[in-house]
Amino acid sequence: MSENEEISDEAFWKGKLRKHKKALLVMIIAGICVFVGALLVLIWFIETSPLGGQGKWTFNEWTLNYVVGFYILIILWELLFVGVPSGLFFGLGGYLWWRRLPEEEKQEFKDREKKSKKQKAETWGGGGGFGFFMFIAYCIYIAVDGNYNAQFGSRSYTYWVASWFLTFMWILIIFGIPIGIILLIVYLTKWRKK
Repeated sequence: MSENEEISDEAFWKGKLRKHKKALLVMIIAGICVFVGALLVLIWFIETSPLGGQGKWTFNEWTLNYVVGFYILIILWELLFVGVPSGLFFGLGGYLWWRRLPEEEKQEFKDREKKSKKQKAETWGGGGGFGFFMFIAYCIYIAVDGNYNAQFGSRSYTYWVASWFLTFMWILIIFGIPIGIILLIVYLTKWRKK
């Protein structure tokens, strides 16, 4: 076992953070600036966007169409004013920092990365994309139902909640039946023989 593997992850990273205090300080300050910048862009967009009446609309005046458009525009403005500049800053800064590192230290980082990739592959549990998928399916269901441009206040609260449950039911039907058939076939052909 090499000396690099004997050191725990916590001790390894504490040592590296102590050794590179200036880079850590610059990264923390830049992270705070990115966070503040993202908040300022969000506030600016809410106060100037025609979607939402420059921040004066009530929830009853919103439609699902406006919500989707608002999210898309927020993402695009945040990417333009915050995401791209911070990506350039952190990317260029990280590249310049990496170039100045001694070869031994680069090798230590590479060895740690290989070790952590093996551990991640063994313990990876999946992502959280179901919420996004459910929102897209909900938008499709509301559009098929003919209420994509209906103001939220024009329908009762129970309509919007019941639509979510009906969307979930249709997802279970559309994906559940084929999955159930496939599992039944696999059970009858492979698992039952064992």
